[in-house]
Amino acid sequence: MAMKIRLARGGSKKRPFYRVVAADSRMARDGRFIEKLGTYNPLLPKDSEERVKLDMERVQYWLGEGAQPTDRVSRFLEAAGVLEKKERANMKKAIPGKKAQERAEEKAAKAADAANAPAEEAPAEEAAAAEE
Repeated sequence: MAMKIRLARGGSKKRPFYRVVAADSRMARDGRFIEKLGTYNPLLPKDSEERVKLDMERVQYWLGEGAQPTDRVSRFLEAAGVLEKKERANMKKAIPGKKAQERAEEKAAKAADAANAPAEEAPAEEAAAAEE
């Protein structure tokens, strides 16, 4: 049986509350589970001790039995020191696309030209005024 340690959602609409459970991976997210291992309340502040509660002995048991934690649960276990930190891919989603980068470069070039152009034209205007 493929076991997972995952979150099962509870709580009302817009007020999430999760149970950390050991469940067969084929069961529904909020469906049948083998054992409740803890809770997670995302509405509490991040520094609150009540935000994530886990029964570490049972978590260790299920990990020993071959249960695979989901990504979010593995982050909880890494924070608790049970698992070693994984290297995660930084997808660089914040970097703009090629076209946006080209537009930004063109805008910067125009701004640089505009900054340089008045400095070059000013002496020419002064020379023209001096000739008159």
